[in-house]
Amino acid sequence: METEGIKYTGSKREIIPTLLELVRPLNVRTVFDGFSGTTRVAQAFKKAGYQVYANDVAVWSKIFGDCYLLNTKPALYYQPIIDCLNKLPGKSGWFTEHYGGEPNGGSAIHRDGKKKMWQLHNTMKLDAIREEVDNIAKDEIEKSVLLTSLIFAMDKMDSSVGHHVSYLKQWAPRAYNTMRMVVPKLIIDNREHRVFNKEIFDLLDDIEVDLAYYDPPYGSSNELMPPSRVRYASYYHIWKTVCLNDKPKLTGVANRREDVSDVIAGSVFEEFRKNENGRYIVIDALKKLIEKTRVRYIVLSYNNNGRATFDAITEILRELKMQCSILEMDYRKNVMATMAWTNEWLTSGHEDIKNKEFLFLIQKDKSAKPMRDFKIEKINLRESATASQQKLALF
Repeated sequence: METEGIKYTGSKREIIPTLLELVRPLNVRTVFDGFSGTTRVAQAFKKAGYQVYANDVAVWSKIFGDCYLLNTKPALYYQPIIDCLNKLPGKSGWFTEHYGGEPNGGSAIHRDGKKKMWQLHNTMKLDAIREEVDNIAKDEIEKSVLLTSLIFAMDKMDSSVGHHVSYLKQWAPRAYNTMRMVVPKLIIDNREHRVFNKEIFDLLDDIEVDLAYYDPPYGSSNELMPPSRVRYASYYHIWKTVCLNDKPKLTGVANRREDVSDVIAGSVFEEFRKNENGRYIVIDALKKLIEKTRVRYIVLSYNNNGRATFDAITEILRELKMQCSILEMDYRKNVMATMAWTNEWLTSGHEDIKNKEFLFLIQKDKSAKPMRDFKIEKINLRESATASQQKLALF
């Protein structure tokens, strides 16, 4: 099923077909995506006919959610608006000052000694279009559609490794192209979807759905990894600035927002510290999340390279006396998992660890369809859809 999104660490694009097949026999109508990120999963659930609630603390996720879940205007309405935005002449502004660089013979290192995210011709377009969006958008939903289009256009022209913490020394070939907005592939239906921008534990009492899908931040199991390297707020700080257009104070070689500090985790699920009993704080957070969610089913997506290990999660489920079936999938490792960021932190010893994604199907309501305890089924994402469906039918 086709969905749209930016380059994003932990994207679940590849497992969406498996996820939908897992949920399909459960006879659920309403789904809550509690950590919606780029909203690819929420988009897929909406396309599949479910009523969808989406939530994430990231402001860009709220923008994407408004675009794909709440917008009711057709693409034909937005096309002339986007055509006008594309025709705007570029202008030098805040984004150009901080993130724009000259072609410079192929070097992305600017005269201030910093690597830049985009070439000047694209940051000047960004400056002009971002200012105009605030002037012409008739409401917040319309603004979200236009900002989604703008972010997607800029994401295709960046010169980075896939996030906003590290930029390339030499311009990526795509950086020479000129950004051009297109209308997002909007999804129109008559269901009442909802989008939230809250901490998950501030929202659970207000959510009444059949199934919750949780894909929380994983952190990292590498003890040498700086905590800042697994923060979504830090990874995608420029998208926050594009959404808010607030021209924040910046810091560091990547010109990050000051409010994405390395000192404190942006989410308890990104927390790298342990409690007084020596257990990672994120494990207690996962236990609380599963316990407090009022649904018939929970699907928890988790990676074997996260702070919470497979054994720790199954221990939580036993403590809560939950029935659970588990899908195990070999998954493509993100390129950032094998990068050496500094001389002090290297991924040495971690390169040979296979990247696995687990889907924990947890039954919470005793009236829900019974399932066996802790059955594990392995799925190869590269095998035929028929073979995967046969395994899921036995699941």
